[in-house]
Amino acid sequence: MQKADREILRLAVPAFFALVAEPLFLLADSAFVGHLGTAELAGLGIAAVVLQTVVGLCVFLAYGTTAGVARHLGAGDLRAALAQGIDGLWLAVLIGTVATVAGVALTGPLVAAFGTGPEVSEHARDYLRIAFLGVTPLLVMLATTGVLRGLQDTRTPLVVAVVGNGVNIAANAVLVFGFGPVPALGIAGSAIGSVVAQVGSAAALTFVVVRAARAQGAPLTPDRAGILGAAHAAIGLVIRTLALRASLLVGTYAVAAGASESGVEVAAHQVAFTVWTFLAFALDAIAIAAQALTGRSLGAGDLPGTRALTRRMVWWGVWSGLVTAVALAAVAPVLGHLFTGDAAVRDLLVPVLLVAAAGQPVAGVVFVLDGVLIGAGDGNYLALASVVTLVAYLPAALLGAHLGDTVGVWCAFVLVFLGSRAVVLLHRASGTRWMVTGAQGRS
Repeated sequence: MQKADREILRLAVPAFFALVAEPLFLLADSAFVGHLGTAELAGLGIAAVVLQTVVGLCVFLAYGTTAGVARHLGAGDLRAALAQGIDGLWLAVLIGTVATVAGVALTGPLVAAFGTGPEVSEHARDYLRIAFLGVTPLLVMLATTGVLRGLQDTRTPLVVAVVGNGVNIAANAVLVFGFGPVPALGIAGSAIGSVVAQVGSAAALTFVVVRAARAQGAPLTPDRAGILGAAHAAIGLVIRTLALRASLLVGTYAVAAGASESGVEVAAHQVAFTVWTFLAFALDAIAIAAQALTGRSLGAGDLPGTRALTRRMVWWGVWSGLVTAVALAAVAPVLGHLFTGDAAVRDLLVPVLLVAAAGQPVAGVVFVLDGVLIGAGDGNYLALASVVTLVAYLPAALLGAHLGDTVGVWCAFVLVFLGSRAVVLLHRASGTRWMVTGAQGRS
């Protein structure tokens, strides 16, 4: 197991810091905007859920690319691996362009769907219209990061993520509150700073991937068949992600529907959801290693090695979840002070964070097994499993909305949402139908 552990850690440790750095974009925005006021923080919460849903639906650009590139690498064909990566990059540009245009045009209706008060809605619209301009760079970042992960390189995305976050924090500090001749732009300044950082990060990652493709003689021009093939392979992952994002949206809707006019419940949920996302990305580090190593192992035709890696990665997932659970429970009483001066928001946040802490060990297992099956190209099963999870979670979340109980909504999230995901993923991983070998995997 020592060799497997070294392989996992070699990929997971840089991926951990890169994944932790990614939600720092939103954490930084929340920290700056939270000091503007509760209404601004609640508005950011609504805007962030919409934006994360749009970008999250396209996470297949990273996950599917990682699996496909890793399979070709395992089969010994680096040129084909990079060619598939370039196809994914062009697909990201096409989808991003459409999403940006549609998102800017539909910002008003998207915010109105949450039914919040006029002040919160205004702040949400101000942030979201600008933030949508960063969607294409974000999708390019997903695709290029997927290529590099498939090539077993998680260090380059880490460097880019760290630099990008530094730019975002500096831009927020200047643009939100103003500095010298730069006027205070409030929540709009936070959105502008994020977009600037995202454009720079996308450009840096694209440069690295294009340079590698040129070195191997891989084509850089759009390949219609390759782009269509990448899109077709992504259908299962899109359905999976859509169902999972729908589950998260249901939770936000449940909180918003039972919230008071002050927006305290929505603001507390926003902070808790941001922290949950932060920890989820941290736990996902082992899942990233699972995607890359599973794809490479199956591409090389090593079934016993794939099974052994899966068992070891699940072990790592459990212990990672225990560590994050203890850490979150320890800081829950004081964490709210970083985000808001509203005592009511801080008081509600404590029990919500304790519930979130209780779900961390299960989340560790869920994330790892999700990564294993993504690396195996088992997108169709993941789609079915996610729909089953949504159907199970929906009535529990809506009951919490009916009762107006934010803590109850989070209990349903941990017990029903995470619990059902664990059941369906453990069932699949215990069998062999997902263990398909070869460079192409499932057709």
